[in-house]
This record gives sequence, structure tokens and C-alpha cells, in this order.
Amino acid sequence: MPGPLEGIRVVDMTQVVAGPVACMLLSDLGADVIKVEPPAFGDLTRLAQFAKGGLNSSVVNNNRGKRSIQVDLQQDAGRDLVLDLIKDADVVVQNMRPGVMERLGVGWEGSSAVNPEIIYCSMSGYGATGPYADRAVYDPIIQAMAGYVALQVNPQVPIPDLVRNGVVDKAAAWMAALAITSALHARHEGKGGQHIELSMLDIAVQFLWPDGGMADTMLDPDIPRGYRLSELYTLSQCADGHLVYFVISDGQFHGLFTALGHEEWIETWGTAAQRAGRQEQLGGLLGNAFLDWNVGELLPRMHEHSVPCGHVNQMEDLPSDPQIVHSETFIEWEHPTAGRIRSPRMSAKFSATPPEFKASAPLLNEHVDEVLAEIGITTEQRQALLDAGVIKTDP
Repeated sequence: MPGPLEGIRVVDMTQVVAGPVACMLLSDLGADVIKVEPPAFGDLTRLAQFAKGGLNSSVVNNNRGKRSIQVDLQQDAGRDLVLDLIKDADVVVQNMRPGVMERLGVGWEGSSAVNPEIIYCSMSGYGATGPYADRAVYDPIIQAMAGYVALQVNPQVPIPDLVRNGVVDKAAAWMAALAITSALHARHEGKGGQHIELSMLDIAVQFLWPDGGMADTMLDPDIPRGYRLSELYTLSQCADGHLVYFVISDGQFHGLFTALGHEEWIETWGTAAQRAGRQEQLGGLLGNAFLDWNVGELLPRMHEHSVPCGHVNQMEDLPSDPQIVHSETFIEWEHPTAGRIRSPRMSAKFSATPPEFKASAPLLNEHVDEVLAEIGITTEQRQALLDAGVIKTDP
């Protein structure tokens, strides 16, 4: 089945990760996404050298299921062509620096003038206004400014570090998809089109705050400072590797002590009152106890005693993980030029409108002719656009 967003058309004028992933999520939910790429090399991710058959993994992972067309927006005819696309669209998404799309004539005002019902989503690093608005930004910069780097500290090696993936980019993508689908619902209820403005910094703070902000939420002076969850996370060294566990309740501590073969600790460390103020001492005992066990021996004992824990999967281990295999999280498919590809499916499962997995990823400008035909561009108009360099026909 095509999915819950069947019939929705999205004009995707985004690049790199945050915007493209947002639009890919909409595509996974059934929307028809037309990716408008600039002349020359298109989306910046197409410059990656690890490519085959005109694609690389960055393009596939951020743009699967879309159609691609190149348009030179610096020319008036290119602007008009994109506005023709927007006339028949439901959603526009762009993640250029503030003011760029407005200068090109395809910002919120220009788009809503030709389609008052359009949902227009603008994504940027810091928002359209403010002291940082004009700064260039990427995910790790926002991580630093939003507190993520400060929290990535292992107590055993107290040096701050980055989250080693684009966590803010992807949080922004999910927020954009949520905001867009909410706006589509509001339009369905008769509230018309609207402009959604998203700041990656705002999103990063909101995404971090439920747990990262635990010690900075309750402001009255009579409330003692609480823990941050980051201070409680534990990566434990065993005799032959690492595992992660997370215990909070007395019962979970009892299970941990028993699994480690030290049930006698329940008498002296079994209650929160007994552990209060003595975490460093207990941590030393636990650290030594873990070294007596191999990961494969200890994990089943911890699971048996209901201790929340898990082994440290390497990336290459994920496709063979028993739960991931059971859930059919990954789909392997064949691209006509790039070969065999592995992609995760849409993680949400719908009982009534299950989205169909789109086993495709667009070569640069691959769909120019079919998209032009859909918006009524004649053969003569197409040739004029081609002669002017507004479009090209070769993928």
C-alpha cells in the first residue's frame, strides 16, 4: 500500500542531511517527493567519492524514494519553473541560510503567492533572526552549542566528546516531518497553508532537555540538584569486552549483585539510602566484579535477573542481530546502476495504511523529463529551458 501520505506532493529544496532526511521520511510515509537540485553537482552529498553507478551511500541514505530534477534558480525561468512545481504541490522544504530562498523568489512569500494552501518549511541553524542567524553551521557545531558535547563525558575518562553521528541533523529531520504532517492536518481542518520555521539549535535543546536538562529544570533554591542521566550511564569493562547496563531501582541493583555472584552485597548496598553518597565506593566494587566475567557469560545472568543491559554491537553486527532480523528492520534491494543496497525500513508500523518500501534512489536529474511533463511543459518550452541552461537532460 502507498502509505498514509498518499497524494501529498513535496518539493524538496534541501541538501546534506537534516532537510533531505525529513523529506525522505515523508516519502517513506507515501508522499511523492521531487528533489530540486542546483546545477553542476547537485546536492553536496553527491560529491562523496565512495560511489558506484552514480550513487553513494550518503545520497541513498538521505534521499531514497525521491525523484530528482536539476534547475538553475539563478535564472528567472528557473524560478518560474519551480513556482510551477509549487503550484501543484502540498509541501515545500528548504534548508538554505536565511534570506537565500527569498532572494531567489521561491521563499515563503513567493511560494504562498502562487499556492496559498502550501505548507512551507524553512530549516536553518539558528532561525531567521538573531545574533547567530547568518552563521554557517553543521551538526557538530550545534552539538557543541546545545550542550551535547559537554555531556559526552565518561567518568573514567573525563574528556568531553562529540556524539559521533549527526544526532541533531536527524532530530531536526524528525521534527520537520512531525511539524509538516501536523500542518497538513491543520490545512485539512480548513486552516489553510502556513510557514513553519525550524532552528536546529532550538530543536537540539528541546531534544536534549527531557534527560540532559534534569539538573537544570527545577529552579527553586530549596530543591536539591538532581542527577543528569549522563552521569548514571555506565559502559562496563568485562574480561573480554564491554557491555552497557542501567540500574535505578533497589530491585534492579539486587538483580545486578546476584548476577555478578555477589548476592551478599544486597545486605550492605541494597537500598537507595545505603548507596547514597557512596557511589564511588560501590562503583569500584562493581568495576572489579565485571572483570571476573566474559560478556557472553554475564549477559544471560543479567537478563535472567531482569537487569537492563545489552552487548555492544558493532555496526556490521546490526543486520544479523536476532531482534533486528526478527523485526525485518533492514531491507536489501537492487539498484539498476549502484547494485545491492541495504536500507532500514520506515520504523513505524501502520495497521490500516502500511507504507510501501520505495526501493529506489535518484540519480542526479534522473526524472527531469517526467516531472516537466507532469506540470505541462511542452516540447518547445523544454527545449527553450534546455538551450538557456535552466535545465539539463542528461542524468
